[in-house]
Amino acid sequence: MNQKILKLENLLRFHTVCRQLHSLCQRRMLAQWRHVFSSAYPAWTAQLYAHSGQTDVLIRAALSQQRLLATKKEERSQKSQLSSRKSKKEVEVWIGMTVEELARAMEKDIDFIYESLMNTAVDIDSLEADSHLDEVWIKEVIKKSGMKLKWSKLKQDKVRENKDAVKRPQGDPALLIPRSPVVAIMGHVDHGKTTLLDQLRKTQVAAMEVGGITQHIGAFLVSLPSGEKITFLDTPGHAAFSAMRARGAQVTDIIILVVAADDGVMKQTVESIQHAKDAQVPIVLAINKCDKAEADPEKAKKELLAYDVVCEDYGGDVQAVHVSALTGDNMMALTEATVALAEMLELKADPTGPVEGTVIESFTDKGRGPVTTAIIQRGTLKKGSILVAGKSWAKVRLMFDENGKTINEACPSMPVGIIGWRDLPSAGDEILEVESEARAREVVDWRKYEQEQEKSKEDLKLIEEKRKEHQEAHQKAREKYGTLSWKERSFIKYKEKKQQQPLKLKEKVERDSDVLPIIIKGDVDGSLEAILNIMDTYDASHECELELVHFGVGDISENDVNLAETFNGEASILATFSITEGKKKIPVAGCRVQKGQLEKQKKFKLIRNGHVIWKGSLISLKHHKDDISVIKTGMDCGLSLDEEKIEFKVGDGIVCYEEKEVPAKTSWDPGF
Repeated sequence: MNQKILKLENLLRFHTVCRQLHSLCQRRMLAQWRHVFSSAYPAWTAQLYAHSGQTDVLIRAALSQQRLLATKKEERSQKSQLSSRKSKKEVEVWIGMTVEELARAMEKDIDFIYESLMNTAVDIDSLEADSHLDEVWIKEVIKKSGMKLKWSKLKQDKVRENKDAVKRPQGDPALLIPRSPVVAIMGHVDHGKTTLLDQLRKTQVAAMEVGGITQHIGAFLVSLPSGEKITFLDTPGHAAFSAMRARGAQVTDIIILVVAADDGVMKQTVESIQHAKDAQVPIVLAINKCDKAEADPEKAKKELLAYDVVCEDYGGDVQAVHVSALTGDNMMALTEATVALAEMLELKADPTGPVEGTVIESFTDKGRGPVTTAIIQRGTLKKGSILVAGKSWAKVRLMFDENGKTINEACPSMPVGIIGWRDLPSAGDEILEVESEARAREVVDWRKYEQEQEKSKEDLKLIEEKRKEHQEAHQKAREKYGTLSWKERSFIKYKEKKQQQPLKLKEKVERDSDVLPIIIKGDVDGSLEAILNIMDTYDASHECELELVHFGVGDISENDVNLAETFNGEASILATFSITEGKKKIPVAGCRVQKGQLEKQKKFKLIRNGHVIWKGSLISLKHHKDDISVIKTGMDCGLSLDEEKIEFKVGDGIVCYEEKEVPAKTSWDPGF
């Protein structure tokens, strides 16, 4: 304020001086005109000269004042330009950014973007908040705003040194010692694989399995009367566990392919053969159920010829043994054939140095935490060893064999249960021993970093693809409306939206009524993966849409039950009041929907302190003053129940649910 007053005083002073200067200039001209009469009027001339001196002083003062004001004005102008340059905002932009993103980066509202593009070739009517902008239009908006443009580049982190753990090079052949073969039993479902293994280890695994179907990979060490040892992997034969069978084939030396003599080659039989070929693992053929009257082993052998499995009887190198897993017939011949093939393969391993192995299965056990079943392939595992597998690591606290007995070390080809994992690794992960916990953390951090980098690349690729799709769609829309005026375009778009609204509402209702929320919990990691793979094959969404709410490893918990129960939506009561209808006072709850949606035609529960105190229907559901059938997440509403005696309390919960009893019918064939 003081500066403004000072400026005003300077201007007034300058104005006064100018007026005086103008007056004195006129007097000087008069003095010069009368100079010719100076000899006649000496006294008057002297006075004139005196006035002339005063005039010069005033002129100098005026000019000085003018220079002072001009200098200050110039300084103000320079300061203003400098301030303008300093205040010119730099906006960081990127290719494909949306209208909303550009407005946010400029700290403007969306209308500013629209106004900046008003007189350009952009179709303003088609622009939405999430519409992507071409590079030329981004530049145009920034230019009109007077701001500076800065193109954003992908932030390149400093090149990190690879800290991953890798297998060590092959050691001295002189250090290698013979090892037991790792054998996988594969084949079609119900062809007798588990029963065959039961005969070998004299246990009743099948009796403990749900429905008689093996649910996950088991690894067992079987000692034969001859003194030989064989590690068996009991891989599931069901179609659902195809991925697990593939992992089993990758860690095995020999595959026993079980084919039922009365059934012949089936779908999973072919898959097992393919896994063996991919892993380059030799096959021993076990033709099972030869005790049945309808058994035809030769037919099975001939069918296998079509898949390049040629038995010795037909001039090939595949040993075929006719067995009966149920009665135990010829089981010794099968083991001898397996041992003979193992001797031909001359299987050896290095029992020294850091451990290398493979996770066969992983699960979470109550009281023991994450547990893995592994096959050791190199080195000798001991208590206290530091292991990494995938993005998990462990300090081995406890090891146990297939019978649950605690062991102190595990040699190559030996199956072992490992306890001490910080997180749960995945079945199929490679196990490597490292020198310290710090090194284990370093390896896991590096692998997580690599995963993040890969995800970033995939996200950027997806963004670019979406941007191109949007540009193509936008170009087609512009061509469609290119010859029309903006009024005609607006009218056509209005009609299209009006026609689409009923269709969208109908689709929404149908989708909500035909959606099945699913929560999946598996006993082990591999089983869970297999079930999720089954979900990927679901092809009956037109009949019923499956919505995966949650999945995980472990027992079904109370949280899972609560999640399943409340998934259809729920609201909390924020206020209570009553309305009068006739002579009755009806209690009304003012609610806000927390998740899902409330649908008037469905059933409702009133929950207080975790207990259901009422179940029934609504007699009214309103949004403001309007009766409405559906209230979505985040919306407020007022509702009243069909039970007049129920009193609402602030903090109560309202849950919307639906009860249906209909036979499950679907055209989807999951394979079992």
